[in-house]
Amino acid sequence: MIERRHNAPRGYFIDAQGHRVLIGLSLEETAELEALDLALNETVQFVSEICVREGAVPADEIRWRELYSRHEGTRQAWIAQSQAGRPRDSGFVNYA
Repeated sequence: MIERRHNAPRGYFIDAQGHRVLIGLSLEETAELEALDLALNETVQFVSEICVREGAVPADEIRWRELYSRHEGTRQAWIAQSQAGRPRDSGFVNYA
């Protein structure tokens, strides 16, 4: 399960029209993920208790996971690619 709370800062970029967009998502998907974040964080305890009892996952939670997974996968690939060109022998930065 992906934890919505206390996750790493998200990676935004500015698109050609000047909008702040999450890496790996479109402007519309970014807005959808942020809206789902707010809605799910407000109801997370109540929904989690119901899901545990009934073994069900709400559609909003499933969609949030899809969007977040796509964003996080793209963000991790971008981080790995950007670090590939950095020298590894620096004593000041731990790249591990």
